[in-house]
Order: sequence, then C-alpha cells, then structure tokens
Amino acid sequence: MQNREERFVVSTRPGRQLELPFDTVDRQSESSSEPHGQSCAANTDTPALGDPQWDLMELIVDWDNMDRAWRQVRSNRGAPGPDGMTIAEFPDWCREHWPTIRQQLLDGTYRPQPVRRVTIPKSDGGERMLGIPNVLDRVIQQAIGQVLTPIFDPEFSASSFGFRPNRSAHGAIKQIQQTIRQGHRYVVDVDLSKFFDRVQHDVLMSRVARKVRDKRVLKLIGGYLRAGVMVDGVKQPTTVGTPQGGPLSPLLSNILLDDLDKELERRRLPFARYADDFVILVRSHYAARKVMASVSRFVTRKLKLVVNAQKSAIRRADGVEFVGFVFRTRRADIRVSAKNFDRLKARVREITSRNRGVSFARMIGELSRYLRGWMGYFGLASTKNVFSRLDEWIRRRVRMYLWKQWRLPRTRIRNLLRLGVPRDLATPHGASRKGYWRLAKTLGGHLGMTKQWLRAQGLVFLRYLWGDLAPLRRTA
Repeated sequence: MQNREERFVVSTRPGRQLELPFDTVDRQSESSSEPHGQSCAANTDTPALGDPQWDLMELIVDWDNMDRAWRQVRSNRGAPGPDGMTIAEFPDWCREHWPTIRQQLLDGTYRPQPVRRVTIPKSDGGERMLGIPNVLDRVIQQAIGQVLTPIFDPEFSASSFGFRPNRSAHGAIKQIQQTIRQGHRYVVDVDLSKFFDRVQHDVLMSRVARKVRDKRVLKLIGGYLRAGVMVDGVKQPTTVGTPQGGPLSPLLSNILLDDLDKELERRRLPFARYADDFVILVRSHYAARKVMASVSRFVTRKLKLVVNAQKSAIRRADGVEFVGFVFRTRRADIRVSAKNFDRLKARVREITSRNRGVSFARMIGELSRYLRGWMGYFGLASTKNVFSRLDEWIRRRVRMYLWKQWRLPRTRIRNLLRLGVPRDLATPHGASRKGYWRLAKTLGGHLGMTKQWLRAQGLVFLRYLWGDLAPLRRTA
C-alpha cells in the first residue's frame, strides 16, 4: 500500500474523501452515457477505431486512465516545469483544482501551459533542446498517449521500433543484422535535421485527424504543440516543432513518420527506424544512390522536414553505426560503438573520482547501478573479451579510490593486513610514495582487494552481467 500522503485525495462532500485527484463523482453519469452499458475503463485498451461517435476525451479523463497516467509520471520523476511545482507538491495542488480542470477538458476549454526550455549536450558537440512541461500537463499528455496508442500503434510498421509497446532498439539491431546477412551490403543513412524542432504542425495534425474524430482531443493536442516555451522568464511562441520532454512527443513523432515507413514498405525496401533515426539497406551502390535521392525528396516534399546533407550518407554495411551499436564483418557481428565505450569510461571516472568525498559503499552502489543499466542495453554486443578488459580497468579504478581514502601509511598497512596481505608485502606497499594509479595495480593491492572481495562489497562485473544476458543474443 502507498503512503496516504503520496496518493491524491479529492473531497466530494463533508466527511468523505476519494483517493486520487481524478474526480469519481461523475462516474455514474459517465457510465450512463457509455454505449451498450460498457465502462470506458474497460475499453481504454481497445477503442472503437474510426467510430465518429466515440468520445475520446471521456476515455482520457476516465478515472482509471488518469490513475495510470499519474503513476507513470510519478515513476519517471523529472524536473519541475515553468511553474516550479515538483512531483511531491502536485498532489496537494491537484486535490483542489482537478475537478475544474477535468470539466475544462470535457468542455474543450483547457489551455496547456508553456514548457520550460532546457538544453543538454549532444555527443557530436552540439546541444539538444528539451521542453519540460508542468506536472499537470505531463499527466494529461500521458493520459492522451495511453488512449491514442492502442488506436495508432497496431497499424504502425513492423520495422518501427522506437517508443512502442514491447519493442526496443534491440529489435532494430537484430533486424538490421539479419538483413545484412541476406546480402544487403550498402546502407542509406538519412539524417533528419533537428526533427523535433522542425515538425510542421499542420502536417502532423492532419495525420492525427485521420483516426481521431473527437475535436476536443485534436484541439488539445494542437494546444500542446502551440503552447510556447519559457526562456529566461519570457514566453516565446512555437509555430513549428514538438518539444522533446513531454510524454506525448514520441507518439506524435511515430504518427508523422509512419507515412515514411509505409512508403518504404510500398517500395519493398528493407529498413529499420528508431524514432527519427532510420537506415535503409540495399544490395548495390547504384541502388543506394537512387534510394537516397528519392527518399530525400519524399521527406522534404511530403513531410516538410529537412534532410541534413552533411550527416546523410551512403555507407558500407561493415562499420555502419545505429543507436549506439556497430556492425562488423560480413556476418554483421554486433559491437558497441567507440563513442559509447568512451562515455562509459567517462562516467566511471566521474563516479570513482578520488575527490568526490563519498563513502566507498556509496560509490560502489552508484557504480554497480550504472554498470547494470549500461550492460542491460549493450549486452546485445558479442564482445566478451572487451568487457573482460573493461572489468580490469574498472577494478583498478575502484582500488585506486579505496587507496586514496586510506591516505596514511599506517592506515593502509593496517587495512592490507586485515585483508590478508602478508606483512612483508603490506608494509612496503602501504608506505610507498608512488602514485595512486600505479599502486592500484601492484601485487599488494591485488592480494588484498581481490576480485572476490570486491564482489562481496557489491561491485558487479561486466563479463558476468554479459553472461547472464545470453538469452538476449540467441537470435543475434
């Protein structure tokens, strides 16, 4: 059971409280208007496709749907939006205001608030702009996505893997590998320049309207697209783009790019797409040139997007990179890209920095959580020996961290003796004036801070994590 303070409460009459902010007072009236006596909640996963009478907004504000949306937003945590309200502060605020907001949504009069503009660094040295909505708008967007996903997702392409239920980047990587092994040796890599910042609202909304008949929902989605951004306290209008950072943006990107997927399927071109990253595989360089030209025209003319000519290219399949992985040899063996190894090392250096001033146990906990998450994604790669070498480097970083914490020679000698190091090794090793990094690889350090001892402290090893993920690689 959750803490009562963590759950929303709506007061409906003196002496009575209902859990969660999503007013259940009108549930009887909702049920009386439902077709054939069925509940809206029961149909959230399978709405009536193409039915002009279907009231999608009633599904969105349904108690069960909003409950699921809140739980998802809360689990994602996230920073406050422009109003500064945190996840923890939202329940008390919503307890008072949700009934009014719910009615505004049903009436079609709710107005989304601007998002907070933040930038994060990209791997190529540029910056990616994100838009952080207020918590309320995140919950509403999540609720919209939960209703629209069962409507749109079943008809999305089987070669689309990003932000979809039961699909992931691993599926895209395995599909590309199989296609390369079938003899497709050339890759058409088309880069969409600043995709999320250049989406044309009318082009996107026309595709949403193909399946969404409820004008209130269309108006609300359009309101989110045009809500504007707050930059240094000043609201700036958004006439194009769909801000990354909101729960609805991934679904909207798939809706827009589904036309591209269908066009590639019509031409019988093997491809894989993850969000706005996609590659097309062909058998010859001549075919690749024709596909590059025709697909670029389609993206520019039909979807009104911009192709980045500097980053788009025709590449050999051997060495092509996609969503962090690289394919090598004619067998398309899966590897981790060099820049992702560099990111791993940079993060490990940050966690094991000698000047952090945190306890050894806390450092080990942070490091192990990061390594588990990293390997959970990159465990698809078949590079056991590389992971073993990384483990050696990581253990040396950990030994160096502990060696720095011990500081004084007498403390080092005492701890080495406690770890079972013979005195004739512990004394000169502990009194040595050599650098931390060098001492972390000496015999004395290895005899004391053994692999077994480090595992007992909670450190995980990439090689063992990779072995546990063998089922992930069975079809790769």
